[in-house]
Amino acid sequence: MPDNNNKASTGLPSNSSHSSTQNNDPANTGWFSRFLAGVEWLGNLLPHPITLFAMLALFIVLLSGLLGYFDVSVIDPRPEGAKGREADGVIEVISLLNAEGLQRIVTGLVTNFTGFAPLGTVLVALLGVSVAEHSGLLSTLMRSMVMNASKQVVTVVVVFAGVVSNTASELGYVVLIPLAAMIFHSLGRHPLAGLAAAFAGVSAGYSANLLLGTVDPLLSGITQDASRMIDPEYVVGPEVNWYFMIISTFAVAIMGAVVTEKVVEPRLGTYNPDEASIDLGKQQMDAPTAQEIKAMKWAGLAFVAVCAVLALTIVPENGVLRNPETGEVAGSPFLKGIVAFIFVSFAIPGFVYGRIAGTMKNDRDIIDAMAKSMSSMGLYITLVFFAAQFVAFFKWTNLGTVLAVKGAAFLQATGLDGPEVFVLFILMCGIVNLSLGSASAQWAVTAPIFVPMLMLIGFAPEVIQAAYRIGDSVTNVISPMMSYFGLILAIAARYKKDLGMGTLIATMLPYTLTFIVGWTILFYVWVFLFGMPVGPGAATYYSP
Repeated sequence: MPDNNNKASTGLPSNSSHSSTQNNDPANTGWFSRFLAGVEWLGNLLPHPITLFAMLALFIVLLSGLLGYFDVSVIDPRPEGAKGREADGVIEVISLLNAEGLQRIVTGLVTNFTGFAPLGTVLVALLGVSVAEHSGLLSTLMRSMVMNASKQVVTVVVVFAGVVSNTASELGYVVLIPLAAMIFHSLGRHPLAGLAAAFAGVSAGYSANLLLGTVDPLLSGITQDASRMIDPEYVVGPEVNWYFMIISTFAVAIMGAVVTEKVVEPRLGTYNPDEASIDLGKQQMDAPTAQEIKAMKWAGLAFVAVCAVLALTIVPENGVLRNPETGEVAGSPFLKGIVAFIFVSFAIPGFVYGRIAGTMKNDRDIIDAMAKSMSSMGLYITLVFFAAQFVAFFKWTNLGTVLAVKGAAFLQATGLDGPEVFVLFILMCGIVNLSLGSASAQWAVTAPIFVPMLMLIGFAPEVIQAAYRIGDSVTNVISPMMSYFGLILAIAARYKKDLGMGTLIATMLPYTLTFIVGWTILFYVWVFLFGMPVGPGAATYYSP
């Protein structure tokens, strides 16, 4: 399931308040209690994301009419002769609050939706992931990783497994987090420490991963649309953050393990089984069977075979999927069609696993798996319809470009036009994420403003998107508005019956603080100190 930001199976945040906060929760006193109450209050003020986008689209129409009436404009920052540059070098706000605007809205309603870049790419990628998920491959892989880990490395493995579980939607929540708590308890460690470690990997490490998943085309499509306000031909592929997300996976796993063992576990102290609300003796999570292990091995061989075939199309200098004009990988059909390879790389090993494990027998089972995943996409597709209208209206009116030019001028005037601007950007994204949970919803609102703005001071969209993904991830675990927060609270309450929301957030806060500092430092070192690209063919700086 894409765009869950690991917040909900629909990709949408919940607006429900969690009433399970306990009065005797020591973390629910003083400033911390007021902080949590403020976050909940602010989050509950927000309407449903679908309603929010409908309201924002209407607001854009009204605002364009007002600013168009007063002839608000800016000097076009693009060089003369650039495609899309206004003939007179001035960008004016175009009003949609007139007959011509109404005609454009009515005729563009359908094409705005069908042409919204993330929609098709996300659905295609999800079709492949759904086969691997419903066959049981991803669940078996996760259980095998965690349950076979030694006592010395189990913490790192739990966080690492949480990060890579993001490919499989809510699997990290419903399988890994309860499993991690059980394993820690079986090792004589505090079960809430295991829960916290897994929660940190699944949610705070949401954007990191070893493989490209459904979130990559989702965000890149929005980034591409935003970047084309400045450069109409700019292309942002799903793979543009891959390198940085790979290195981030290991960084998050290490940081999460250190926080668990040095901060969280000592703070929790020795576990008292009398605090549990369930019979801990009846807890069990079955290890993978011999048949599942065999099926997983064959699925691994199938994955290697798929990778080998793909390598033959891109590694040789005359590879059929290299750029036909330059012979390079950059701009090649391989990178442009990466979503198709995500589909194949999950679907084939998934079916091989299912066939051997006995969970899939024929094409009907594959179709059923795909259909189940598509049936859960109703809210996401509805969200996309309204988000697409908002993004299109923003582009038609030139509001995004006007705000970007004025914002870039402000940053330059205040001296915040260097790499240090990303510190503020990441912090802003993290704060917004506390109340607006969906990854695509937040990015669809902020990208049309900040991508053009930061492009105008010289940074490439690929780098801007990578920075956004940090901010969008690190505060997930302390946001009461994250839809899975209630589930995590319920799982935690099994081991500590009087546990309240404040205790859970206080437990997870060290992860947020460590990740936002450590991940931001990694971003600076990787991008600006070492000069490494965030993904294949991804630029660091933008120049018209």
